[in-house]
Amino acid sequence: MTGLVDRVRQAFRGDQRVDADDLVARLDAVRRFLQVVDGHLPDTQLVPAHTLVERAGARLALSRDHTVVALAGATGSGKSSLFNALARMDLSPVGVRRPTTGVAHACVWGPLDGANRLLDWVGVLPRHRFVRESALDGDDESALRGLVLLDLPDFDSVQRSHQLEVDRLLGLVDLVVWVVDPQKYADRLIHSNYLREFHRHKDVTLVVLNQADRLAPAELPRVLDDLRRLLDDDGLGGVPLLATAALDPSGMGELREALERTVAERQAVLRRLAGDADSVVAGLAELVGPDTPRSGPDDATVRSLTGALAETAGVPAVADAVGQAYRHRAGAATGWPLVRGWRRLRPDPLRRLHLAGPDGAGADSGSALPPPDAGRKPLAATSLPDPTAAQRSALGLAVRAVADRSAAGLPAAWPTAVTTAARSRLVDLPDALDRAVAGTDLGVTGRPLWWRLVGALQWLVTVAAVAGLGWLVLGYGLRALGLPPLDGPQVGRVPLPTVLLLGGLLAGLLLAAVTRPVIRWAADRARRQAERRLADAVAGIGEEYVVAPVRTVLGAYAEAGTALRAATRD
Repeated sequence: MTGLVDRVRQAFRGDQRVDADDLVARLDAVRRFLQVVDGHLPDTQLVPAHTLVERAGARLALSRDHTVVALAGATGSGKSSLFNALARMDLSPVGVRRPTTGVAHACVWGPLDGANRLLDWVGVLPRHRFVRESALDGDDESALRGLVLLDLPDFDSVQRSHQLEVDRLLGLVDLVVWVVDPQKYADRLIHSNYLREFHRHKDVTLVVLNQADRLAPAELPRVLDDLRRLLDDDGLGGVPLLATAALDPSGMGELREALERTVAERQAVLRRLAGDADSVVAGLAELVGPDTPRSGPDDATVRSLTGALAETAGVPAVADAVGQAYRHRAGAATGWPLVRGWRRLRPDPLRRLHLAGPDGAGADSGSALPPPDAGRKPLAATSLPDPTAAQRSALGLAVRAVADRSAAGLPAAWPTAVTTAARSRLVDLPDALDRAVAGTDLGVTGRPLWWRLVGALQWLVTVAAVAGLGWLVLGYGLRALGLPPLDGPQVGRVPLPTVLLLGGLLAGLLLAAVTRPVIRWAADRARRQAERRLADAVAGIGEEYVVAPVRTVLGAYAEAGTALRAATRD
């Protein structure tokens, strides 16, 4: 028996103390973890963590001077007899089948007032609460002052509600004393459904082989050794194992001493919560891997996304329209004045798309979305054609690639969150892309200086041609009327009016021929510049609507890992 007492003392020795501040810091870390992953992971995977934070906060806010100990066992294990023996009073009904099971009985050592709030939280009805210590006891019960002993319903009751009540109470108490008897100590139910689940709560678990007086002295060590082997298989190696006899006062000494030491240390509640935290953190560990994730998709994936967005937004069509508009406007500004009117009858390619017109309508900066306080008028929707099914499919594949590349290597719960984030704003993408295109400076709103110079020369040679023509017409008119001819200077042998007419026409045609390749080169350059600006604007939309949500999830993953490591016991 001396060995049993030593094991009890070893299990509850002072160097296993849990620091309250460290425990609170761990619980705060679990709370931060829940805040970080909120909305990213399924709630069903976070129920134990939410339960821990809620229960731990409630328990620590209640009495720290009381230790709640539960006697748990199967029908016929003598649990109620053990409860009465510890209280030295008949408080809980005893029988093979208790008609009052389904509710717990509580015995409080010390004033009941200090434990009432705790018992309200545990859920013990007032009529099932008893006070053990009184003035008649003197100091006999002072060693257990602060103990709240619960007699739980039988966990193998035929009524499901009783089993549920036991499971609920086992999640709230500070220390559990498992009561088994020589006949059913190896029952699979208690080992597989209960004891094995408490392997992370060895510091607040104690196993009692009750009714030991029914065994022959030679059989008791053999039964205890067999029970110890079963406990080791359950992951409860080192858990105190005691032999008791509720009907023999001398057989209660070791259990009473263990309870006295537990009450005196005031550590059971901290150890229980620390074990709960260990269990929850171990369950959460599979949600966060050891490696820090990448900050987002790689550059090649982003470029693919930008290309798909550009196709969906109609960037190639807009860029081609810019080149066409440049040629159209340049021709109207530098062409022969006598035929410019014909060009103006043709619609401007950009105006047809409701984009920047020759009067400078549209945005005047390279930003995709002008700030609302910039004093600009609201951007009108463009007339770009809707994306084709192929373009929409390509965009969907590009978005999926962003999610897949970003979530590579993450634990199973996170790729879904990353994919959801990448697709979270797809509905808003068409309008955003349209605004980005409409708000981009396409670089064709001004009139270059060389247009004006060429246009002035065209007007000059046209005026010369018209002057020469008028001179010639006037001369023919005078001769037809029999009036003296209008003599004028000659250039060589050619009259000046003829030189002005033919020279003006030839000069205008030559000037148009010379400027035509220049216009084509400049139009192509304007198209390329517009395409780059549009690509930048579209890339900004991709960053804001696809990549940024993904980065948010990856940041949450990294923060969750940091919080979970802080919640792990050193």
